[in-house]
Amino acid sequence: MSEKELIHLTIDGRSVEAPKGTVILEAARKAGIHIPHYCYHPGLSCVGSCRMCLVEIEKSPKLQPSCATPVAEGMIVSTETPATLKNRRSVLEFLLANHPLDCPVCDQAGECELQNYYMEHGRYDARFNENKTKKKKAYPIGPHIILDQERCVLCTRCVRFTQEISRTFELGVIDRGHRSFIDIFPGNELENRYSGNLNDVCPVGALTDRDFRFKCRVWFLGKADSICPGCSRGCNIEIHFNERFNPRYHNARVHRLKPRFNKEVNGHWICDEGRYGYHCIDAENRLKAPRLGKSGDSGKASWQDAIASVANSLKQTLEKHGPGGIAVLASPQQTNEELFGIRRLFRDHLKIENIEFRVPPVQEPYSDDFLITADKNPNSRGAEAFFPAGPGARKLLQDCSEGRIHLLFIFHHDLTLSFDSEYVRAALGKVDRVVLQGCWNHATAALADTILPAAVYAEKEGTFTNLEGRVQRIRAAVPPIGRSLPDLDILALLARELGVSAEKTPAAAFEEIAQNIGAFSGMAYKTVGNGGQLLKP
Repeated sequence: MSEKELIHLTIDGRSVEAPKGTVILEAARKAGIHIPHYCYHPGLSCVGSCRMCLVEIEKSPKLQPSCATPVAEGMIVSTETPATLKNRRSVLEFLLANHPLDCPVCDQAGECELQNYYMEHGRYDARFNENKTKKKKAYPIGPHIILDQERCVLCTRCVRFTQEISRTFELGVIDRGHRSFIDIFPGNELENRYSGNLNDVCPVGALTDRDFRFKCRVWFLGKADSICPGCSRGCNIEIHFNERFNPRYHNARVHRLKPRFNKEVNGHWICDEGRYGYHCIDAENRLKAPRLGKSGDSGKASWQDAIASVANSLKQTLEKHGPGGIAVLASPQQTNEELFGIRRLFRDHLKIENIEFRVPPVQEPYSDDFLITADKNPNSRGAEAFFPAGPGARKLLQDCSEGRIHLLFIFHHDLTLSFDSEYVRAALGKVDRVVLQGCWNHATAALADTILPAAVYAEKEGTFTNLEGRVQRIRAAVPPIGRSLPDLDILALLARELGVSAEKTPAAAFEEIAQNIGAFSGMAYKTVGNGGQLLKP
């Protein structure tokens, strides 16, 4: 942006630059100065109703709302004067006059702006001696959200979200003046595909998440930046996990997903399908140990035995049938580094050409013109960069059923979700050995001769490439469950057993990708950053 498009002003004695049209609150935030607020949200329209963000502007006769006042050249703003502090105390007293003392049982405790601002600006003796107003308490308004009207501060963020973002208009402000309250319109239910975001936009505990309710106090949660694997949009997320997890008292390590702002991808939002898909991380059907033999025929094996067995089968099949007797079904659920590891090992070293990654969906998946895409894989664009377009899994299964494939290596897919289960059973039954490397004990895993348990996205590092070609980092929030390992580690073990060198760390693998795959040239693992980096055309 050129110099003439920037506005120069002073906030709390600090020189600040901001683009023309920026409001004072945002200019201050980008300069590291926090101005308390409730109704303002950067992803929603401005209403300026809570009056918490009033600041002093030189030559202005009264306090001004920083959320609605654009910056001006030479403007001098003060956010911590006696007048602004008195205003904050007054607003807090007004909001808390009828607010229930629910903090001990409220899920928002620990991240509630009423609590935070009161401790910073309030701390007064209550002067309110009347009975507090009673409203509806903790009642479901949809499959994911519970509304507590007594906790509401009427910031109207939720109403604006349903009007401007989801465009479903379920919520409104009912009645006028001191009788006003937020409620769902009669005959409606909050069941749009983005309803979980209302818990994020609510600055207090009025709208809480039914899925997270009473599970864990937020101060026990750690977080890791990652990417939602639910579709090819690649929404930026935070994985919130229990830092004090103890399997004796808890049945899950990950407790929720939250959207992470990325202007170029998902803005401030994620869909409900992605938000609540985290349950698969600690699901009961996770594969936790290597297995030799079909389900029920044999028990768990050591990694050394499992890798040695698979390596021997690969060698024997190559000697007897050549590379054409082996087929590999990679997965666009895998990271770029893992897909490149498959390419290096199976295509470049073992000379196997029958490598597919496309599996047709059972039916036409839902998509919209906002965030949700029809492709339910996070890395189809990455897979396309490593493997040429082929006929797909349907042809691969046909080759199996006709006896042309003697060893089939499946990564992550449950083929029974896309094809008739009896057809899959019959086709895989014609293969001498089926190896499945994946995360869950599904129907295809039950048909495999060997199981290699793999880590899920929340348990490993790497990158995904979204539908627009943006390469984005995922980071481990929790260690792999049981004795499972990241795909890249498993591939490195198998390569070593076959006498082939292989990169074990995602950073080293990404460096190899940047050197060998033209679309990734010039990239570096560290410089991908939190915002991602676009592939070269």
